[in-house]
Amino acid sequence: MSSLKESWSTSQTIVRVEHPQRYTGLERIILAAQGDLQRLLSAYFANTITVQVVSLTNSPRLSPASPSNPITQQRQVLLKCRNVVVCTATSTVTLTSPECERIILDEGYAIGQAFRSMGRVPEFRLVKVMSGLEDEEGEGEGEQGEGMQGERDKGEGEQMLKRVYTLGSPGIDCLILEEFPSRDMFVDGDKWISREIARCARNAASDTDGSGSE
Repeated sequence: MSSLKESWSTSQTIVRVEHPQRYTGLERIILAAQGDLQRLLSAYFANTITVQVVSLTNSPRLSPASPSNPITQQRQVLLKCRNVVVCTATSTVTLTSPECERIILDEGYAIGQAFRSMGRVPEFRLVKVMSGLEDEEGEGEGEQGEGMQGERDKGEGEQMLKRVYTLGSPGIDCLILEEFPSRDMFVDGDKWISREIARCARNAASDTDGSGSE
């Protein structure tokens, strides 16, 4: 069952995330993103979003990709704005056509960019939404969490937002987990980025001072 309902007609369109009151308007837009997250984040932060590949593993390419000979790719990437991580995306991509194999494996396109390069709008299904505190294991990370204010009352950790979804079109199917490090970034925008840069600088200075005193 999808966590998002979407329908349209000649005169109406509705896109509705389950329990919409638990998320800000911008969070609902991000949760409904269909392969264009990098583009939306760039528009939101008014800055470049870069992709850093953390890990990339392909199954053996013994023959061209086909339904009877699917090729899979496991990948994890970081989306960064001003060198600050704004999303960690972990995905399994299953390729069943030579065209998709070429675009993903040979040309190295990211998933969303691959669909755009092929001129396709992928079929999208939002499987699950999770929210919680990054410094709590298991607690506060229930599906469709208690809302931003409830999360803030639980502790001092950052409130993470996660979603699991699928994208697909002929020749390619993707299962993707996206983890956003803090819901505050969807409220404070570039100010949150600046705070993260300052925090990292303080931590680096503290580490330097600590190593120098030993």
